[in-house]
Amino acid sequence: MKKQLHAIFLTLATCLGLYAQQPKKPNASEIYESIKKLNFLGSVLYVAAHPDDENTRLISYMSNEVKARTAYLSLTRGDGGQNLIGPEIRELLGVIRTQELLTARQIDGGEQRFTRANDFGYSKHPDETLQIWNKDEVLSDVVLAIRQFKPDVIINRFDHRSPGSTHGHHTSSAILSVEAFDLVNDSSKYQEQLNSTTVWQPKRLFFNTSWWFYGSEEKFEKANKSNLLSFDIGTYYPSKGLSNTEIASLSRSQHKSQGFGNTGTRGSQMEYIELIKGDMPNDGSNIFEGINTTWTRVKDGEAIGNIMKNVEEHYNFQNPSASIPQLKEAYKLIQNLEDTHWKTIKTEEIKQIIAACAGLYLEAAADTNHATAGSSVQLNIEAINRSNANIKLQSFTINNTKTDKNVELANNVNQKFQESLTIDSQQQPTTPYWLTSKGTLGMYQVDDKSLIGKPETPRTFNVTFNLTIEGTPISFTRPVIYKTNDPVKGEVYKPFEIIPEASAKVAEKVIIFDNDEEKQVSVIVKSGINNLQGQVQLAHPKGWTVFPEKQTVNIQHKGAEQTVVFTIIPPKHQDEGLITPMVHVGDQIYTRELIEIDYDHIPFQTVLLPSESKIVRLDIKKIGQNIGYIEGAGDVIPESLQQIGYNVITINPENISEDTLRYFDAIVVGVRAYNTVDALKFKQQLLFDYVANGGNMIVQYNTNHRLKTDHLAPYKLELSRDRVTDELAEVAFLEPKHELLNFPNKINEHDFEGWTQERGLYFPNSWGKEFTPILEMHDKGDSKKKGSLLVAKYGKGYYIYTGLSFFREFPAGVPGAYRLFANMLSIGKEDIKTDNPLND
Repeated sequence: MKKQLHAIFLTLATCLGLYAQQPKKPNASEIYESIKKLNFLGSVLYVAAHPDDENTRLISYMSNEVKARTAYLSLTRGDGGQNLIGPEIRELLGVIRTQELLTARQIDGGEQRFTRANDFGYSKHPDETLQIWNKDEVLSDVVLAIRQFKPDVIINRFDHRSPGSTHGHHTSSAILSVEAFDLVNDSSKYQEQLNSTTVWQPKRLFFNTSWWFYGSEEKFEKANKSNLLSFDIGTYYPSKGLSNTEIASLSRSQHKSQGFGNTGTRGSQMEYIELIKGDMPNDGSNIFEGINTTWTRVKDGEAIGNIMKNVEEHYNFQNPSASIPQLKEAYKLIQNLEDTHWKTIKTEEIKQIIAACAGLYLEAAADTNHATAGSSVQLNIEAINRSNANIKLQSFTINNTKTDKNVELANNVNQKFQESLTIDSQQQPTTPYWLTSKGTLGMYQVDDKSLIGKPETPRTFNVTFNLTIEGTPISFTRPVIYKTNDPVKGEVYKPFEIIPEASAKVAEKVIIFDNDEEKQVSVIVKSGINNLQGQVQLAHPKGWTVFPEKQTVNIQHKGAEQTVVFTIIPPKHQDEGLITPMVHVGDQIYTRELIEIDYDHIPFQTVLLPSESKIVRLDIKKIGQNIGYIEGAGDVIPESLQQIGYNVITINPENISEDTLRYFDAIVVGVRAYNTVDALKFKQQLLFDYVANGGNMIVQYNTNHRLKTDHLAPYKLELSRDRVTDELAEVAFLEPKHELLNFPNKINEHDFEGWTQERGLYFPNSWGKEFTPILEMHDKGDSKKKGSLLVAKYGKGYYIYTGLSFFREFPAGVPGAYRLFANMLSIGKEDIKTDNPLND
C-alpha cells in the first residue's frame, strides 16, 4: 500500500509539473482561497542556503493555512549538487534547480528569491564559505531581499550558533540572516538600494528547530520549550482534498534532480520555531500576534477591508462572477493607497481574482518558440470572457505599440486576432541573467543590479490587454508564449525565446589525446534563421594544429544543424587548453553554444553559454580494453573512458549474469548506484564472483543513507560523511610502491593538480584488514582522511572503492584523474584476455 501511495503522489507531482508550465486556471475553491489570502496583510520570509533546504511543510502552512504572503530566500541555486536525472552539472544544474524551486512554490503557494551566491560545493565551515562567497555582497543581497519583500517574520532553516556542525553554506545562511535583521532598517547601510526600495524592520526572527538539532527525540522531549512556538502543520484542506503535509510532499518532490521524491503523510504533525530576535508572542502558536494583518494596517484600508469581508462572506461557489462588482470597487480603492508596497502586491492579487471570477482567458502565442534579433513573428491573440460580467477589450499593447479594438467580450464568445511582433535588431538573446557575465568561484556577476534576487530573467516580450470590467479600466499583461500539440502530452507550452542567428558546439566537452596522433573533431553549427551562410573556424591554444583553417556552412532551415569536421594535431608533450568554435556570419562572430533543457517537471529552458571544449594531450598508458559500466545517478564516466580508447559497454543491472560479466576486463559502478538501483542488491554476489575469477570491480561513491544492500563490498566496508572539499588539499601517498600508483602510469603529486570543486566525498571510515588505503588527505583544520581510495585483493581479482570525485574531474579534463583511473582499471592485468565477442 505504501508503494502504491508513493506512486500516486509521484504521478500527481509530475502532472502538476506539466500543468505548471500552462496558464493558471483557478477553480471556484481556489478563487475563494485567494480571496481569503487577499484579506491577510502579513508576510513571512524563510531563509536557507540551497534548493531543497526549505521546509515545504512550514511554507505551505504559512501560505495556505495562515494565508500569509510567504517566500523562500535560497542563497544559492544549487549548482554544486549532484544531478540524478541527467548529465547537467554546475551552471546547467543550477538552472534546473532554480526551476524546480519555482515549480515547488507553485504547489505550496510560496514565492521564490535568490542571492548572487554561487554553490561552489560542500564547505565545512562558514568562515570558508563567507570568504569564497564575498560576505559583504551576499549580505547586501539578503538585506535587499528583506527590504523588497518586507517580511513581518523571518524564519531561518539553520542555527547560526553552531558553526562547523553542518554544511558551511547552511550556517552561513543563518549568520547572514541574523546580521541582516539588524541592518535592514539602517539607511546608512547599502544606501544604493534605497533608490529602488525602502528600509524595513521585521518584527521577529526565528530558527526552525526540531528534535534533530537536539540530538534525539528523547532530548527534545525533555528540553525547555518556553522560547519556542509550535504549529500543528498536519491540517487538512477540504477545498483541496489534501492535508498540508501532502501538499508539502508534492512540493518537495519537485526536487527531482536531487532525488527528493516524497510520500505524503496525514495526521497531526508539530513544527517548532525558536525566537532569535524580537518579542515573543504570548500565544504559542500565533506567529503574527501583535502584528496588524488586516486591511486597517494601511491608511484608507478599512473601506477595502469592509468590502472584501463582504465578498468573502457572500462568495458564490456556483457563480464566482457575482463577486466582480464588489471586487471592482475594492480594486479602485486599492489604486488610491499611499502605501506603495501593499498597493503593488494587492493590486496584482485582486486583478488575478477578478480574472478568475470572470473565467477570463487571455493569451498571446507566437507561431514559433525561437526568433532572432531583427526578425518578425506572428502572434495569435485570444481573449474570452466566460461570465455575464460586462467586459470590453479596448486595446492591447505589444511592446509599447497600442492597437485599438473596442470589442465586447460577450459570455463565452472567443475573440481571436493576429498581429505581428517585430524584434529589435539590437535585442539580446534569452538566457539566465546570472550567467551572462563571468563570475567568480563563489559569486555570480550580475551587471544589471535591478535583476539581483529575481528567480529568473523577466520576459522581454509581453502583450498587455487593456480591458474595462463593469466600466472600470483594468489591464492584464501576459508573456508571449509558444504552444504546440504533442500526441502523447497534449497541449505543451514553451517560453518564447530570442536566440542568435548561429550557435555552435564541439561534439565533446573534453577531448583526450592519449598519444600524439591527430583526431577528427566535429563542430555542430545550429541556425537560428533560414538560409544561414557563413564560415566556421576553431580558436585553439598555441602548440596545437588545426586544419582546415575555416569551413563553409550553409543551412537552409531555421533550427537545422550542420556538422563540420576539423582535424586537430596535438603537441608531442602533455598539454591542455581550450578550443572555441567561431561562426562568421556577415560582420558578426558567434561563439556561444545554445543549450536546451527539457524535463517534464519544469518549463523548457534555453541557455546560452560560451562554447568551449577542453583538449588534453595526455601522457597515459592503459592495460585492458573492455569495460562494463553500471549506471548510477548520472555522470559522464563512460564517455570519458571512451575518450582514452576503452571499449565501454553499459550493462543493464537486471541482465547481470556470469556470462555478461566474463568478457570484461573491469566493471565500473556509477556514482550512487547503490543508492538508486534496486536490482544491484540481488546482483552483488555475481559481481563478487566476477572479481574472484580475476576481474576488477571499481565502485564510485555512495552515501550511507538508503543503501540498497548491506554488503557493499566482499569485506567489511562502512561509509561515512567524511569528505575533502578543498580541491587543492595536499595528497599523501600511503603506499608509494603500490601497483595503483605505479602501473602502468607513475602517479605523482602533479596528477592532483587542477582538480575541481573537491577531492572527494563520502569516504569510508572503517574497513576490513583486507583493504589497503592508498591516499591520505584532509581539509585545513580537519583530521586526516585515509578512505578516499581503497583496494583489496579478492580471489584472483581486485575490488576498489573510491570516493574521489572522478565524476567531476573527467568533465573538467583533469589529466591526473584519467591517469589514476587507468591504473585502477589496469591493476593486475599483465595477462589480458584477447577474445572479444563484444565486437562480433
